[in-house]
Amino acid sequence: MAIEFQGVTKKYPDGTVAVDNLSLTVEDGTITVFVGPSGCGKTTSLRMINRMVEPTSGTVLLDGKDVCDSPPAQLRRGIGYVIQHAGLFPHRTVLDNVATVPLLSGWGKGKARARAAELLETVGLPAELGKRYPAQLSGGQQQRVGVARALAADSPVLLMDEPFSAVDPVVREGLQDELLRLQQQLGKTIVFVTHDIDEAVRLGDKVAVMRVGGKLAQYGTPSDVLRHPVDDFVASFVGKDRGYRGLSFLTAEDVRIDPIETVEVGSVPGDGATWRIAVNGDGEPRGWLPPNSTVDGELAETDLVAGGSLYQKGTPVRGALDAALSSPASLGVVVDDNGRVIGAVTARQVLDVIEAHPQGAAG
Repeated sequence: MAIEFQGVTKKYPDGTVAVDNLSLTVEDGTITVFVGPSGCGKTTSLRMINRMVEPTSGTVLLDGKDVCDSPPAQLRRGIGYVIQHAGLFPHRTVLDNVATVPLLSGWGKGKARARAAELLETVGLPAELGKRYPAQLSGGQQQRVGVARALAADSPVLLMDEPFSAVDPVVREGLQDELLRLQQQLGKTIVFVTHDIDEAVRLGDKVAVMRVGGKLAQYGTPSDVLRHPVDDFVASFVGKDRGYRGLSFLTAEDVRIDPIETVEVGSVPGDGATWRIAVNGDGEPRGWLPPNSTVDGELAETDLVAGGSLYQKGTPVRGALDAALSSPASLGVVVDDNGRVIGAVTARQVLDVIEAHPQGAAG
């Protein structure tokens, strides 16, 4: 279901213009990210889709129909909406929070709760959490419940207003991964608001960069915005390191993956003159064993050196370079789709591929 802004303006009685003549189309089944500094109108633009904010002029079309032609309550019941801090009802259980929209739509309590349980599983939460209250969950779990509740509307449209900004970076990355997985599975039309250009680049099929005063500065694919900013404002906003971000769009299929020596946790490792990666019984990395380490008996995880991100084979070259540069051994650990170690890359190997494809990075 496409969303179209046609010359949309929001001007408040005091003269403040929050959104100024916004025209763009959010394509069906894609993620479009509104990004920009505080006061640029990105949240106001989002809220005009479900009429939490009414436009002063112009038209917002949902599936070709003016949103103002539908009563606000009816419109909102058919649009998923996720906000910062999840916005859960504190006095209701997790299951009843998710069941809210189906109940408002006239479903019976049993059917609504059964649907809520399915949705908790969809967003990666165990069923037993359904009996808890929001205060008993971590921030990341609360945000997943918020996503599940938004999906309960079973609408093709999902609005997300800085939903992951209140959680720590590790949890945030996990939530981003979960959203991309859900999108691949469900194919919603998603409008996502953030002030973080890295998040916008990672999630968006299209990115709308907005400037203070509510004007659209640039609208295009993340790759276009990074490589070809239209003016100094966009170039400054996406950052001087946009060339590194641009590596997110360069394939790493040409990067050579070398064998790496592994040792299993719980075994007697013996002597080694080079860095070795320790793995568990499933072949998943657990840490590094430095050269010439002396281990008394069986190898334990306390004997290992932590550090270094992992590079999943087949993903963009940015991850390969990050893995190599962050590793204490200067070797980026490469894993397969199941998280098992299959080899290693060096920064030099990655840079050789980048140098062979200079168009892959933004200038």
